[in-house]
Parts: sequence; structure tokens; C-alpha cells
Amino acid sequence: MKIHEYQAKEVFARYGIPVPPSRLASSAEEASQATQDLGGKAVLKAQVHAGGRGQGGGIKVVNSPDEARPAAAAMLGANLVTHQTGPEGAPVSHVLVEELADISRELYLAITIDRDFRGPVMLASSAGGMDIEEVAASRPQDIHVETIDPVLGLMPFQTRRLAAKLGLSGSLAQPGSQIMNALYRVFTELDCSLVEINPMIINSQDELVALDAKINLDDDSLFRHTDLQELRDPAQEDELEYRAASLDIAYVKLDGDVGCLVNGAGLAMATLDVTTAAGAMPANFLDVGGGATPEKVASAVSIILSDPKVTRILVNIFGGILRCDVAATGIVQGYREHDSQLPLVIRLLGTNAEEGCSIFKESGLPVTFADNLDEMANALGQAH
Repeated sequence: MKIHEYQAKEVFARYGIPVPPSRLASSAEEASQATQDLGGKAVLKAQVHAGGRGQGGGIKVVNSPDEARPAAAAMLGANLVTHQTGPEGAPVSHVLVEELADISRELYLAITIDRDFRGPVMLASSAGGMDIEEVAASRPQDIHVETIDPVLGLMPFQTRRLAAKLGLSGSLAQPGSQIMNALYRVFTELDCSLVEINPMIINSQDELVALDAKINLDDDSLFRHTDLQELRDPAQEDELEYRAASLDIAYVKLDGDVGCLVNGAGLAMATLDVTTAAGAMPANFLDVGGGATPEKVASAVSIILSDPKVTRILVNIFGGILRCDVAATGIVQGYREHDSQLPLVIRLLGTNAEEGCSIFKESGLPVTFADNLDEMANALGQAH
């Protein structure tokens, strides 16, 4: 789960990470007043769950409250398009009005999960304020990495080493290490998958300040953080993905036209491969789970059918904890609720597969059965 910059900065402040004075505005007038409160000059930052805001026009420097009013009005209520949002953009309902910073240097600092290391790593770079992916591709030597033992945690020698590589000496060495330690506490205590400061600046007063803030939370840990659940902004998420998450259904929307309903993540990935191999494109990843009820399966079908791009549905069920007859009952129920006649390609294997096939045969739905992956791919190519 992603949260907004202003929310991440509130978290940072609680952990002692310095952030600039700011105000949140949801109207042009509020933005104007906030600019006045912050000294008459400010930077307006559109609050969306995406990077690249500056290039997309989502960050504006204003030199007076009168300038702030039209600048905020142009952002609020519009969709901000960046390289991370896709062509549809992300809706802007708030702008963060922030005190102008006097920047001496820009740095980068983050913690994420390294899948090769199978644990957290801290990333630091003196090329802050830039697209870090571009830096990693063109100047990998500018990114410094410290792997963090999850038992020992972030060690003092590691923060000192990173501080030295960032050129944080003298009066900045200790504050730099303190920010790194605080960032690691945020990462571990809040069960994050990413915490990032880009840029972390050194200002003219020789102080370190987190000029931006990004926090991504592990969805599977949210049951431990009811306060953080309240920070979710459904408007920033795909409507169908949010709906699926609220029903505890693993769903990711894709760009194709073949709706996929599967039980088990590994089987779901194999089903996407079969779909692609058949010359088609999957419209989604969907793992309905092992202990699904007919109602939950029907909800999953409803989510798939709510995608206007879907022209056919591929069902691949290996009956175990989720029996084939239960899955079939739920799929038929979901189809009837939507009054749909989209073609179905069905592969049922395992517990109560015959009963499941009987339910489909009696349903009157346009079903094509497949016994193996090759038959499933062939049937998919014919189901239009």
C-alpha cells in the first residue's frame, strides 16, 4: 500500500527525521493562505502516488500567494500524467504547500528489499533529486549499498561508511547517521517494502532535511497497523484492484482481453504464460485462493467481468482446498449476476472435477472444456 508524501512526512517527523514546514491544501484559496503562512513563497506539490511529478507539471514554485492560487487551481481536480501513471494519469485532490528550501546539495537515501540478498538493503547516492533508476543504469558507481542483517539490524559502522561516501563529514556525520537509523526504524516497525528520501538536502544552514518522502507498506502486514490502514487513498488505486483487495482477492489488472480466474499463485503465473503462448493477452492476474466460498468466487468473476476490455474468460482450477464444484457454483453465480454470455474456457482438475463440469454443462453458459494446457491454449484461440 502506498501513502501520500504528506502522510509519509508526518511519519518521518514522528521518527525524528527533519522535514520542511508545510500545509496541506484542498482548494486554491487554502493554497494561497498556506503560502502566506509560510512566508509568501512556497512550492506546490501535487499529491499523487507516482513519481516524476516535476516533469508532469505537478510541482510548481510560487513567489506570492497570488501566484499560488491559479497554480493550485490548475492542479486540483485534474489528472496528473507522469511516466509512472500511464496515459490516464492520477487524480489530484490535495496539494502540499511547502516552505521553499535553500538547497546546497541533494542526496538520495532509501531502504528496500533486495531479492538476491533476501533481506533489506540501504541505498545511498550523492545524485539525489534525479531519477534513481536512470542513475543506476548510467552511473551505477554513484549508488552505494549496505546489506542489513535482519537479526543484527543496521550497524553503526554501516551508517558511518555511508555517511563518508555521501561526503557527510564534520557536523553532518552524526545527523546523517541518525537519519539512517530512523529510516531503518520506520522500515522495520511499520513493515515497509520501501522507504525513500529523494532528495535529502543539505541546506544553507548546513542541515539535513528530507525534501521528499515515500513509504510503501506491505499489504500483508496491515492487520498489525490499523492506524496506517486509514491512510489508504482508493482514488489513487485502480478501482478493480481496490475492490479485490477489500475482498481479500489477489488481483492485478493487466492490459489484455482474457480474464483469468485461477486458484494458486504459481498456477496463475503458468496460466498467464499459456495465455500469452496462445497468442492472446491476459487481462489480469487473479488468485482466488484455496479456501474460497462460492460467494467469493462469484465476487472474483464479477471483478473480471467489470473490466470492459475482457472478451473471454479462462478458468484453470486445481481442486484441493477449493473444490471444483464450489468454484463452478461461484463462477455460474457471478455470470448470472452480470447476465453475461462471454465465452468460457474451463480446465478443472482434482477434487470434484466431474461435479464441477456437470454444473457448467447444466448452466447454459458458452463453455469449452480443456483437459490439459495444450487444449486450453487451443480452445482459448477459438473462444471469441
